[in-house]
Amino acid sequence: MENQTSKKGLNRRDFLKAGGMSTLALTLGSTGVLALGSKALADTTNNPTSGFGGYGPLLPDPNGILDLPEGFHYKIISKEGGLMTDGRKIPGAFDGMAAFEGPNNTTILVRNHELGGGAAFGSNPYDAAAQGGTTAVVVGPNREVIEEYVTSSGTIRNCAGGATPWGTWLTCEETRSATHGYVFEVDPTQPENEMSRTPIKDMGRFSHEACAIDPATGYVYLTEDSSPSYLYRFIPNDLSQKPGALQKGGKLYAAAIEAVTDPSASTFKTGQKFQIVWKELDPHLCREDAAKHNCIKFSRLEGAFFQAGVFWFDDTSAGEKNLGRIYRYFPATNTLELFYEGTDAHDMEYPDNICMTPWGDLWYAEDGSGQDRLMGITPEGKVYPFAANRQSGSELAGPVFSPDGNTLFVNIQTPGQTFAIWGPFQRRNSARAREMSYAVPSKHFAPQVSDKLAQVAESQGMSILEAAAFERHGVKMI
Repeated sequence: MENQTSKKGLNRRDFLKAGGMSTLALTLGSTGVLALGSKALADTTNNPTSGFGGYGPLLPDPNGILDLPEGFHYKIISKEGGLMTDGRKIPGAFDGMAAFEGPNNTTILVRNHELGGGAAFGSNPYDAAAQGGTTAVVVGPNREVIEEYVTSSGTIRNCAGGATPWGTWLTCEETRSATHGYVFEVDPTQPENEMSRTPIKDMGRFSHEACAIDPATGYVYLTEDSSPSYLYRFIPNDLSQKPGALQKGGKLYAAAIEAVTDPSASTFKTGQKFQIVWKELDPHLCREDAAKHNCIKFSRLEGAFFQAGVFWFDDTSAGEKNLGRIYRYFPATNTLELFYEGTDAHDMEYPDNICMTPWGDLWYAEDGSGQDRLMGITPEGKVYPFAANRQSGSELAGPVFSPDGNTLFVNIQTPGQTFAIWGPFQRRNSARAREMSYAVPSKHFAPQVSDKLAQVAESQGMSILEAAAFERHGVKMI
């Protein structure tokens, strides 16, 4: 393992004008997905994984900072309190992050700072008395920092967000007040422009956490870090998928579960079934409207990621043991499934940010009371650790891969540090990413359902995972 701090500064804003494709966009697909059948869940824990099954046990870091598997190395490329290219101090509370392709094989990281009140650290803030915002770190192919600068400021508690398919970052405020609680679009090639300080008010005023975009439709899915929290969908008026298009407004909805009449009912299938229904909301009073429309109440939603036709998100403190759940939603079939329900802190404890690896595993960063880790789930049903914070009780945040898939970037929130991690990562595998979209989870982390509920799901033409999602949210199906 390696612990180095590197900083090189070049006053070259124009270096970034090439624009780029986000790491997310490189792996996004609009391919349709197969719905799971409602057969009993298979125990795939011990099935062969064709070399895709994690990287072995974590080794204690002799520097006492970050434990990784054998063969992997890290470098600290940015630290809270260090100096940006223009001499200003790097703000703290590192959180969500995205990676974009820059010129000459560089990676442009855009990073959130989950800070509250205080003087804004940028020169063109939304609110001069708000200390949150975003910075960018331009990293060369040798994992050396070329430039570091402010991209937006004057916001509050920029927790997570989401990369757009058109190369910008949506930074989300995790707060709600008369003037805060919004989403802002940040273009790393045009830092601190007017777009970066203009709230997208139609995307709702609530305690935002993360968001992800379906590239096939341009619809934005958003999570809320509050208790209870709701799952939102924003349909833009302008679906051109260009920088600034979201500023033209749109309609905001929240997910509900309703019984509907099934016209295809037969002697083998009842005439009533349940499905997701999207309720339109007043974006300024969206929580009040969602409650009024009996929308789904989650415990506390966190990470969001869209890949291969599926929207993944997690509920950090849900479940019988309050260890967390991971859901997936299929827009093409309007299907919500409960994929993973934590029952053992060894495998999951408070999942937060999530991402998909270039080779198709789902990764989640933890924010629990124990040692916080970066964990993976394979399509074959194996859960494995990849990294663990050894130096403090702070969460790991913002995991994202470089566009070439060779480097993982991740933050420790406090004290703020950004890591570049490299080693024998698997090669990009888009087919395996699609497999994750319809994989049947292993028994040991799949939601447990009764035989009777499984029979009802079969009669309704539902997957067990869909029935579990509905049953966990109060739908009486039996």
